[in-house]
Parts: sequence; C-alpha cells; structure tokens
Amino acid sequence: MEELQQVKEQIKNFVIECDDKKSLELLDLLATGKMLRSKLILKIAGINQETIKLCAIVEMIHAASLLHDDVIDEADTRRGKPSINALFDNKTSIMFGDILYSKAFTELTKMDKEVAYTVSNAVTLLSIGEMLDVDLTETFNTSYDKYLDMIYKKTASLIEASAKSAAILAGCDKDKYALYGKNLGLAFQMIDDILDITQDSKTLGKPAMLDFVEGKVTIPYLLLHERIEDKKRLESLYKKPLSSDESSWIKEQMISTNALQDSILEAQKLGKEAILAVKDEQNESLVQIMAAMIEREF
Repeated sequence: MEELQQVKEQIKNFVIECDDKKSLELLDLLATGKMLRSKLILKIAGINQETIKLCAIVEMIHAASLLHDDVIDEADTRRGKPSINALFDNKTSIMFGDILYSKAFTELTKMDKEVAYTVSNAVTLLSIGEMLDVDLTETFNTSYDKYLDMIYKKTASLIEASAKSAAILAGCDKDKYALYGKNLGLAFQMIDDILDITQDSKTLGKPAMLDFVEGKVTIPYLLLHERIEDKKRLESLYKKPLSSDESSWIKEQMISTNALQDSILEAQKLGKEAILAVKDEQNESLVQIMAAMIEREF
C-alpha cells in the first residue's frame, strides 16, 4: 500500500526533526507490523496531509507502547525480529519509547483540539491497561470483567481513538466510528489470545500457549476455568513451562467444554457489532477489515 509508505516517511520525518542520530538508527531497527490503526484512519478519512500525520502520530504512540511492553515482558523478539531491548538494553528501549511518545504529543498539539484530546486520552488508558495487565499476572484471574477492562484499555482504546479521530477529521458520525473502533480492538485482542492456543509456534513467531506460562489468563482460559471439573489442576499449571502432555490436556479440555469455540463466537459477536455500528456509513472497506479478522481459520 503506497499510502502506508507515506505514513512511514512521515514518521521518519518526525524523527529527523528530533535531530538525534541514534533515534534515526533505532527507528530503522523497529519491526513494522500490519499498521491496522493507519489502515483504519485512511479508510475512514481518506488520504491527505492531515490524515497521514495522524497515522504517523498513532503509529509512533503504538510503537512506543510496544518498546515499553517488550521491557516489561522481557521479550527478545518483536514480530520475528530482535527487539530493541535485546539489541541494545532496557534503558535504550524505554528512552526511545519516550522520544516517540513525546514527539507524537508535540505533533498532536498542532492538530484539531478534539482529535488531540481523543488520542492523548487513549494513551492514558493504554498506560493504565499496561499496568492492569502486569497486575493481573500476579495471581490466577477468574474475572471476565477485569480481563475485558484490561484489553479495552491496553489494546482497544487506541484503535477506538484512531477511528473516532478519523471521523472527526472527515466530519462523520464520531460515536458510530468510535464504537466500531472499540469493538474492532476488543475482537482483535481476543483473536490474538485465541491464536496463542490454536496456532503452532512457527506460525505465531513465538512459542505457542506462551500467554498462560507468562501469567495471562485470557478468554479461553477464563471460560475453561468456569466450566472445568478439575479447577485445581488447571490452576497448578499456571505460570509454569508446560510439557506437551500438559498443553494437550489444556487444549482437549478447551475443546470438550466448548471454551475455545465460545471464545471465538464472543470475538465474532463483537466483530459483528462493529459492522452494525457503521452499516449506514457506506464504507465497505471497514466491513472487509472486520470480516477478514473474524472469519479466519483458528
């Protein structure tokens, strides 16, 4: 996509303006993902100077949160490439994240006031979400509401803000687009959590079923814990490296209790609600973005 290349150029120009050689070197080492938030903004508000800048700001914020996230999770890869904290150290990763955050905020001050508020407020939520995520790994979380609140703040809030901000720039119904973005974000995270169980390590680019080992009780585990007879056995496997027998047992239980299938249905329900929110907006590509995500092989 040529427009995503424009977004990357804009990010580079913003970093050039920081006038710091090391920051530019670090930017080149960042692994770029699918740029879902940019695609969303451009599909809603079209391609112009203002929307490309908004995309760059949101992508910088997202990248900064991942730089910090990799330090928190002690991750040495990001999207199949070595992470900045693995290539350099934690301090470099944190400081580079801070540079991207603060430059993004500097550029936000030049934008429409409501857009600036929407995006910066989402960054507060995102940061609280990060903290909730860490807190929830302390003990085996059995609360679906806590899980939902955490994934809303950590993942969905910035996607929601991207869609809402794009609608503000385009003069569309911001509430409809905000709801679309929120549900897209929730479904996106749930599906990510489900794929951690259903896909193999090679496809994921990280060990399969790593979430549970790292202390993350995601939706399939929550539903399984609710339904399973032997709750103690499941709890005993929490936060420990799983043998292939233990992994298989968890998977079998998820299938027999329908925890896995119902998790997929829950993510798809959120996706369909998102599509419903913008059904009158004549924006077929938003339907396609959502459909591609929820109608996949698990």
